[in-house]
Amino acid sequence: AGGGANIIMQLALPAVGYGVKESRVDSGAVFKHPIKRARTTFTYLAVALLGTTEEKLAYRKAVSRMHAQVVSTEESPVKYKGLDPNLQLWVAACLFWGVLDTLEKFRGEVPPEKARELMQLVQPLATTLQVRPEQWPEDIPAFKAYWEREIAKLTIDDNIRQFLLSIIELKFMPAPVSMALGPVYRFVTTGFLPPAIRREMRLPW
Repeated sequence: AGGGANIIMQLALPAVGYGVKESRVDSGAVFKHPIKRARTTFTYLAVALLGTTEEKLAYRKAVSRMHAQVVSTEESPVKYKGLDPNLQLWVAACLFWGVLDTLEKFRGEVPPEKARELMQLVQPLATTLQVRPEQWPEDIPAFKAYWEREIAKLTIDDNIRQFLLSIIELKFMPAPVSMALGPVYRFVTTGFLPPAIRREMRLPW
């Protein structure tokens, strides 16, 4: 249920947003290959969290080969590289925040020791790619400091906003599906967004 909000959070960082929107890797484009895009994403999550060292190295090689093709051009509004560990750190941080936030929404506050355990468990979502272990926050206070610092930097311009709205309204799906489920998914996604990003998306709540 929180997947759409997590995508928006990840792409609210301009370098990530334009990297995805302008990507020339058509095989991973959600509007051209939505099923493959979902399969690739879920496979990465599974391999990073549960895979053997050999499997992680193999998937890292495959993903890095695609990410190497994601680079900004002279016409790009922002500069970006798909292999930038700082951008990968932000994406992984969004995934961790999303899991923690969902647990708190449905079960109440997560005890600090459990939150720290969870943070260590999801570290491979970052370090399976180019992020170094020492870049991952060492504890929850460090993570919250990083999160608040990065959230304050986020801006969503009109181009990225329209791109993201198309995703959360399921415009990449067949028309009957997007018409029937798009409004529901937009509502759920809006509810899961942090207020600051909700305002950037101009989504009322």
